[in-house]
Amino acid sequence: MVEYAMNLDNVFSSLADPIRRDILRRVSVGELTVSQIASVYDISLAAISKHLKVLEKANLIRKRKEGKQHIVMVAPAAFKDASEYLKQYENLWNARFDALEKYLEEEDCGR
Repeated sequence: MVEYAMNLDNVFSSLADPIRRDILRRVSVGELTVSQIASVYDISLAAISKHLKVLEKANLIRKRKEGKQHIVMVAPAAFKDASEYLKQYENLWNARFDALEKYLEEEDCGR
C-alpha cells in the first residue's frame, strides 16, 4: 500500500510540471531521442535530463540505448494506476450529480 501511494505521488508530482507533461505528450506519439526532445525547449540538456529522470522515476517513460543515442518512450502502466485512483472520484461525483438531478426533478415536479 505504501509503495502504491508513493508511485501515485511520483506520477502526480511528475505531471504537475508543464514541460514534463509536454514531453509525455510528445513521446506518446512516438519514440524520441533525448536530443530530439531537448531541441524543442529553450532549456539546457542537463535540465531536460532532470525532467526525464523525474518521469522515469514515476515509471511514466522508459529509456533504452541504441549506440550513442538514448531513446525515450512512454510507459503507460503508471497511467493505469493513476486512472484507477481518479476513477473512484469520478464514480463519487457521478453519484452526487445523479442525486442532485433527481432532487431537482422532484422539486420541479412539486411546483
